[in-house]
Amino acid sequence: MPIIINLDVMLARRKMSLTQLSELVGITMSNLSILKTGKAKAIRLETLESICKVLDCQPGDILEFRFE
Repeated sequence: MPIIINLDVMLARRKMSLTQLSELVGITMSNLSILKTGKAKAIRLETLESICKVLDCQPGDILEFRFE
């Protein structure tokens, strides 16, 4: 898949765990895990906005497009 999810990179930069993000954003650990591993087929803009607010980042910091 040419869209790469860099959620683990942003979590490391912010020194935050997936559990902490889950609690702050209000998303289940399993849904965040699916997103983090790149297995998600879609993400709601509302969810992306919440993650960006908590991590103080831009959507482009989390989502990356790579040409294959």
